[in-house]
Amino acid sequence: MKEIHHWIDGKEYKGTSGRFSDVFNPATGEVQARLSLATKAELDHAVERAAEAQVKWGATNPQRRARVMMEFVRLINRDMDKLAEALSSEHGKTFPDAKGDVQRGLEVIEFCVGAPHLLKGEFTDSAGPGIDMYSMRQPLGVVAGITPFNFPAMIPLWKMGPALAAGNAMILKPSERDPSVPLMLAALLQEAGLPDGILQVVNGDKNSVDAILDNPTVQAVGFVGSTPIAQYIYERAAATGKRAQCFGGAKNHMIIMPDADLDQAADALVGAGYGAAGERCMAISVAVPVGEKTADALIERLVPRIEKLKVGPWTAGDDVDYGPVVTKAAKENILRLVQTGVDQGAELVIDGRDFHLQGYENGFFVGPHLFDRVTPDMDIYKTEIFGPVLSTVRAGSYEEAIGLAMSHEYGNGTAIYTRDGDTARDFASRINIGMVGINVPIPVPLAYHTFGGWKKSGFGDLNQHGPDAFRFYTRTKTVTARWPSGIKEGGEFNFRAMD
Repeated sequence: MKEIHHWIDGKEYKGTSGRFSDVFNPATGEVQARLSLATKAELDHAVERAAEAQVKWGATNPQRRARVMMEFVRLINRDMDKLAEALSSEHGKTFPDAKGDVQRGLEVIEFCVGAPHLLKGEFTDSAGPGIDMYSMRQPLGVVAGITPFNFPAMIPLWKMGPALAAGNAMILKPSERDPSVPLMLAALLQEAGLPDGILQVVNGDKNSVDAILDNPTVQAVGFVGSTPIAQYIYERAAATGKRAQCFGGAKNHMIIMPDADLDQAADALVGAGYGAAGERCMAISVAVPVGEKTADALIERLVPRIEKLKVGPWTAGDDVDYGPVVTKAAKENILRLVQTGVDQGAELVIDGRDFHLQGYENGFFVGPHLFDRVTPDMDIYKTEIFGPVLSTVRAGSYEEAIGLAMSHEYGNGTAIYTRDGDTARDFASRINIGMVGINVPIPVPLAYHTFGGWKKSGFGDLNQHGPDAFRFYTRTKTVTARWPSGIKEGGEFNFRAMD
């Protein structure tokens, strides 16, 4: 059985805990590897070594750090297929979707090539007689990233790129379910010229998370995962004086106005609702058609599209629409929630509960589900299902539709489909949600903007990637310098305005 270990000081580091986690092939249900789980001592050792290495890396000028990012971009492009194949084999994503996972992370690394510009401070000449003032953005030191299973390339890249380009060292604790790609990325960074010890990949479970949160050397923590864990990490990090940006769950609504192009909206819903088996925080899981006529016409278009979806393993070809979910427990939870929807009175228009794939009976495949006439009191509306389940909530008016999205506890992403500019502008202005799509189903910003949700979808003041990432991974130091001219007149004992 293959064993997967850690990456410490620029090489594989075999764990000594004797504790392992199984890594499954989601398509077959078989264990394909064992992952070594770190002890607290091993985590603390990785932090200590990172702190030693960071001093020199932090003093390296930003241009040289950016050149490492530039070479990293080249190496990721070179090994794109290898990375995507490893990702698909552990996560279950289709091969094109796995490449997209890598690509969206790569775009953030491309943005980080511009780190020298992003790290510039400010300068005021002659703030007073002979006085100049300037600010510097300096690295925090050792920071940590705790990343989820659903984007095992993209989110680690979102964390490590800005953190390293800003001069920090990072402890990366990836998901136990699909750990290979983060380790491959660490090896590519070393090949790109990153000094040993600057990126430490430590595999573990809650014990490792708590060790990160309790280690006084770690100055900041970035997390993506479920809302309860996001809140736990945020509160525990804050209690120990660490910076934290923690992103949690979502229940993303798409409002479909009567004037929308319904074919375009239906295509968007199918891709955004069922892509990656619904295992993404930006999935559209709630469709909100405005008016009965709009709702009937939308359902009529959705049904044939959903029924044509091809579900299968990533090895079945690029025409597979989505693969298995990540674990047996995830599959069981999705089917349990589907049953609650039926029990609570929602209309199950497409029932995927009996889906079976010949030759992959033990895999974690879930068929597509479509609910109609869902109401806000139902569990399938309130809960993030994280599976291929789309719920339709019929709204009588635009105000009712926008009210649904605004009153939900999650505020990650949302979208509206309309041909009316006034409606679109009003929606974008009023909605209390972090990322908004107008005739765009999954409003994930490009790398030079920031990514982050509101309400219980995000904890912390600064978002991921874009300028916010460099603000999060640096602190500002402001210097007031006086170079007096002429003859020294002696000490001053009163605080004087700089006039």
